[in-house]
Amino acid sequence: MTTSFTHIDDNGQVRMVDVTAKKNSERIAIAKGAISMQPSTFSMIYNLSLKKGNVLETARIAGIMGAKKTAELIPMCHPLNLTHIQVDFLPNKETSTIWIEAIIKIIHSTGVEMEALTAVSVAALTIYDMCKSHDRAMTISNIQLIKKSGGKSGTFIKQINEAVSD
Repeated sequence: MTTSFTHIDDNGQVRMVDVTAKKNSERIAIAKGAISMQPSTFSMIYNLSLKKGNVLETARIAGIMGAKKTAELIPMCHPLNLTHIQVDFLPNKETSTIWIEAIIKIIHSTGVEMEALTAVSVAALTIYDMCKSHDRAMTISNIQLIKKSGGKSGTFIKQINEAVSD
């Protein structure tokens, strides 16, 4: 049984990919996702009027923590010593949507796509958690890898017509 999935061996058993022989290189991953909400929830976040505190700064810290703990959450991810984590928020007042972007960097033998995607996911979930008492209908969506560079496979950039944006 030969498979093209790197986390499955020739016998169909799950495994962690052996990156021992791979060369270290600078690897960067950028992920993006969105959380949409009622206009009043959006306003409360940006007016800092929620009783739980500063939602976006809490979500930024959560996203950073999520990236650092990815290997504890995703079974086949390698534990990594990340060299840079950045989580930013891009508000769209017209649609009451907050886009979340994570940029992760490392010099290593394996990529950081999962860490970027986890950072976005955890940041979005934190926004939901902090605002759910006001708006349970919030929607988390469009979590996606936008760009990755480094390593044997080179650079990937999601095509404009593929990427969902505000």
